[in-house]
Amino acid sequence: MRDEAAKGEGDVTAVLADGTYRIDRPLEFRAQDGGGDSHTVRWTAAEGAHPEITGSTQLTGWQNYDEAANIYVADTPAGFETRQLYVDGIAAPRAATSLALTDLTLTPTGMTINNPELAYLADLPDQDRIEFESLGDFTDRYSPVQSIAGDTITMTQPAWDNNTWGWDTVQNSLLADSKWFMANSLGFLDQAEEWYVDPEAGKLYYKPADGVNPEDLDIELPRVETLISVGGTYDAPVSNLEFSGLTFDGTSWLGPSSAEGYVSQQNGGYIKGVYDYRPADAFANCSRGCDPYERTRNTWFQIPSAVQVSAADHITFAGNTFRNLGSSALGIGNDDNAMLTGVGLGASNIDVTGNVFTQVGGHALFVGGIRADAHHPSDPRMTNQDILIENNTISHVAVEYQDTSGILSTYVTRAQIVHNEVRDLAYAIDTGYGWGINDAGGSQEYQNRGYYQYNPLYQTPTTLKDNLIAGNLVHDIKADFADSGNIYNLSASPGTVIENNYMYNVSGVGIYLDEGSRYTVSRHNVLGDANPWVFTNAYSAGNGTNDNTLQENWHTGGEQMPNAEARNNRLIDNVKVSGNDWPSGAWDVICAAGVAPEHRTELNVNLGGIDPRCPTDVTKPQVTLVSPTAAGPFKELTVQVDASDDYGVEKIVANIYQGSALVKSTQTAVGGAKTGTHSATVTLPEGDYTIKYNAQDTSGLISQTSTFAFTIDTTAPTVTIKNGAKETVGSDGTYSLVSFKLNDAGKIDKLTLNGVEKDLVNNAWSDLNYVKPGAFGGVAGLNTLVVYDVAGNAQTLTFTLS
Repeated sequence: MRDEAAKGEGDVTAVLADGTYRIDRPLEFRAQDGGGDSHTVRWTAAEGAHPEITGSTQLTGWQNYDEAANIYVADTPAGFETRQLYVDGIAAPRAATSLALTDLTLTPTGMTINNPELAYLADLPDQDRIEFESLGDFTDRYSPVQSIAGDTITMTQPAWDNNTWGWDTVQNSLLADSKWFMANSLGFLDQAEEWYVDPEAGKLYYKPADGVNPEDLDIELPRVETLISVGGTYDAPVSNLEFSGLTFDGTSWLGPSSAEGYVSQQNGGYIKGVYDYRPADAFANCSRGCDPYERTRNTWFQIPSAVQVSAADHITFAGNTFRNLGSSALGIGNDDNAMLTGVGLGASNIDVTGNVFTQVGGHALFVGGIRADAHHPSDPRMTNQDILIENNTISHVAVEYQDTSGILSTYVTRAQIVHNEVRDLAYAIDTGYGWGINDAGGSQEYQNRGYYQYNPLYQTPTTLKDNLIAGNLVHDIKADFADSGNIYNLSASPGTVIENNYMYNVSGVGIYLDEGSRYTVSRHNVLGDANPWVFTNAYSAGNGTNDNTLQENWHTGGEQMPNAEARNNRLIDNVKVSGNDWPSGAWDVICAAGVAPEHRTELNVNLGGIDPRCPTDVTKPQVTLVSPTAAGPFKELTVQVDASDDYGVEKIVANIYQGSALVKSTQTAVGGAKTGTHSATVTLPEGDYTIKYNAQDTSGLISQTSTFAFTIDTTAPTVTIKNGAKETVGSDGTYSLVSFKLNDAGKIDKLTLNGVEKDLVNNAWSDLNYVKPGAFGGVAGLNTLVVYDVAGNAQTLTFTLS
């Protein structure tokens, strides 16, 4: 593929046949693997195929280990570690046990066991593999155990120190009580579908449901952390690369299994390492923030994703499935520490459309960075911009790192998060980051906390602006965290609009405008079951949550908008309804929310329509091919397709195929008008091609796909001088009489001699005979002959007549 792309002779397509492609190291796509400025490189599924690119290996050879407990064992490579196991496509939970807050007393070095029923912990083998998990009010934290002796649990450093200072710490959650668990010991393996791996022994233990033999299950053991890496440099980015129709799965992120644990700060941002400025009394006096802790904020890390994109432009993921991935699924323009290439940010014109994300450890989509170059890039090429996230289905993600959201877009310019369905997780769609601390003029709240003693106070805006969150369907959001929002924003985001979203069966706040949120507009959203339907965190003037407008939304809950007038947070013409008694305008939003019909799967709640009261469009668009009307040959293709639909045309598509391979995709977004036109001029290599064209209406219905065959001819005619004495007198470009033979496989159309045109009969050959001054436009002196084929290619010959 790299060699073919380097030829620069047009689009290049790799067609993957059906099957499972197992890899043991990441697939790396660099600048030379893209199409550059001139063409596109595509990796796509063969028609009707469902190729799977996986980093896992199938685990077989199960033997009964403990018949009474229904536990089986299988061999794994010695020393092999994993945090994930996938059973029939579902992420199986590690062996774990829940704890009451009274069972333990947390200390600066670990824990004291209070509950005598937990005395068995001291007798467990491999104690340094045990992990303590704490679900706070907005964080999900993991800390490894070092040892257990008697009633004393000593925790591994630096994870314990890091998890016990800052905000929402393991010993001092922000608002409500934490939830505690111990995990990753064979001694905890007591529930169906749990598992435990022993790397030293090379064994994996699994407890299936009663009556199930694991040999009858597809049990997959992930072997890699990164599956796909798309990344160049700012001087040489990856450009024009597409992935479609593929399944990406089979990864595990091992970072939390180290002495660092996982020290979540918020939504995929975490700290690690030793902070020499952490106070000695931090456990007691810095568990709800302190001056030195503020120094960490611009050094936070980001969860790495299984599929990564940075220093890249015009990259497309369309119609793929992301599943069984141990960290976040698709990371776009994250900080350099989260990228395999070591080059972060710099993502532009990235399209993520029509994909399915399920059974993922972290975010489905993780866009943007959080360090300084993300919000104030030192090189403008670092800016993350023009990211389209559309028609994606996101279900059962954040299964391992539960404080991550389905979609997170941090410091991004012109992100469009539109018509996605997000369900079955704790946080749905989050935008922004930084609590306003990096906005122009900074944050008074963080001035008070001491942040600017250690970090810059910027006087210029961040890159967070002009984003659109629209038409999304959010539902079945779990009440796992006390501090939660369904559509959430941090920091100033001028030009950002939140509109036409529908949420129901949700917990927590509907639209949550947290610290520093400014200059946003939320309108025409339908917020069922959210209470409050809106919260603006403006209790203090220092929070900087100002100048937001919420207009003409429909809701069932109350609002929580402290100091609204003083902070210029405006409520305009919003309507509270009772139950499900939505007015007609709200029904328009409800019925249009979520992914378009052609992208829906069994995971989508509106597979058959979200509600019987929604109008049903059963008529497909009408489509007409205006150009070409003949098969050619053409020097280049000019295509025009017109479409109409009573409900409105969404887009018109005309794709060019050579055989079964897609070589060029062209389309026009019509945007709901009842009529539309798509036109494009396409340069192609010589050969035979087919146009396949159709249109999609606003209801998602697609017209019948029609085809039209044509030929491209890029070879000019050949012109040779006849040698017979009767036809030609003279030589070496000077003649008193000259005759020509004209040939072209695509047929000769016409010629001009000194501007005098002669129409020919469109044969593969023709003649121009007995040219002399005064005949056929010939003149004494220099003459110019131009011969054209029917495709418009021309051959020019000059000669002298005496």
